[in-house]
Amino acid sequence: MKILLVHNRYQLPGGEDEVHERERELLLQNGHEIIDYVRDNREIANYSAIAKTTLGFRTIWAWDSYRHLAELIEERNPDVAHFHNTFPLISPASYYACTAANVPIVQTLHNPRLLCPSATLYRDGKLCEDCAGRHFAWPAIQHGCYQDSRGRSAVVASMLAIHRGIGTWKHKVNAYVASTEFYRQKFMAAGIPGEKILVKPHFVAADPGCGEGNGKYALFVGRLAPEKGVGTLLDAWRNLKAIPLYLRGEGPLKEAVLRRQDASLKWMPRMERSELFDLIKGARFLVWPSEGHYETFGLIAIEAFACGVPVIASRTGVMQEIVQDGVTGLHFVPGNSNDLANKVQWAWGHPEELLTMARNARTKYEDSYTAADNYELLMQIYEQARTERQPC
Repeated sequence: MKILLVHNRYQLPGGEDEVHERERELLLQNGHEIIDYVRDNREIANYSAIAKTTLGFRTIWAWDSYRHLAELIEERNPDVAHFHNTFPLISPASYYACTAANVPIVQTLHNPRLLCPSATLYRDGKLCEDCAGRHFAWPAIQHGCYQDSRGRSAVVASMLAIHRGIGTWKHKVNAYVASTEFYRQKFMAAGIPGEKILVKPHFVAADPGCGEGNGKYALFVGRLAPEKGVGTLLDAWRNLKAIPLYLRGEGPLKEAVLRRQDASLKWMPRMERSELFDLIKGARFLVWPSEGHYETFGLIAIEAFACGVPVIASRTGVMQEIVQDGVTGLHFVPGNSNDLANKVQWAWGHPEELLTMARNARTKYEDSYTAADNYELLMQIYEQARTERQPC
C-alpha cells in the first residue's frame, strides 16, 4: 500500500511528533511505501515580514500546502492519506487536495484542537470546556487562550468555525483515530460522527524488556509544569523523605525542582531512550499526577507497563482509563497531595501487592500496546477509510 503521511512538526518536539515517527517506521517495517509531506513550524522564523502577515490566512486555508499536496498526489497516486497535525502551516485545505483526487483521508486526533483553540481544555489552573460544542469559540478569544493572545485565539477560532460551517470535519475526513474511548466520546459530543471515530491507542515501538520488580525509587517523567501535577508531587514528597523520587523532565517548574533536591528527591538530566528505559526499569513505580486538564494519552505510562512498572495516576479522564486501580497501579484524587502521599506510602510498604501489579502492567502492555497489535488496528482503519471513500 502507498501511504501519504502528512504532518506539521512543532518547534519543540513532543508526543505528536514521536507518534508520527513511530507509525511511519512501523509502516516501513511492514513493507509499505511511504510518501512524506512534512512542514515544520521552524519555517516561520525564516518568513519575511510580509509572509508573516499571511499566517492567519494560511491557518484557515494554506494555499501553498494545498498546491504542494495536489502535485504530490498526482505524481505518486497514494492509496490513503494519513494526517497527524495540520496546524498551522498545512491547514484543513489539505483535505480538499486529497478529496479532489479521490484519496481517502485518515486523521489522528492527537489533541482536542477541534474542541478548544488552545488544544488543552485547560485555563487558569483548571479544566475548561467553555468552547467545546460551540460553533464559534468566543470564550477562547475573550480569555486569549491560544498563546495568551486574543488576536491569535481569534484566528484559530475562525479556522475552526469556518471549517465547521462548510462541513470539513464531518464530510471530508473518512476516518478519525482517537487514542482512547474517553476522547472518542468527547469528539462525538462535539459533533463528529461516532461511526467515523475509531479507537487505536499508541504503542511502544520495540519491547524494552521487563525490569526485576524491585525498584529502588519512585519516578516521574514528563513536563515540569503545574498542569502535569508537579506541584502536587512536590507537596506530597514533603512527608515522604524515606522514599527516593527521581524526576526527568524540563519545564517552568524545573528551578523549583532543583531547589528541592536532597537525599530523597533528584532531578535527572536528558538522556537517550535506552537510558530512559533503564531508568524506568529501576523504578518501583511511576507517578503520573496530571491534574486540571485532560491528558490525551500517556506514552510514558504504557512504556512503564512495558517495563513491568505499575503506575500511580490521577483518578480522571484518560489516566483513569489507562491505569486500572488495584490492577496495574493505583488512583489518587487529582490535586490532593495527601492522598497521593498515602498511595505512595502504601505502595512502598506493600512490595508483594505491587509486584502483582507490575506483572499485570506487563500483561496489559503485551495485550494492548505492542507494535504488532497496533499495526493490525492501523490496517483496519485504513481499510475502513478506503471503504467509506466517496467519489469526488
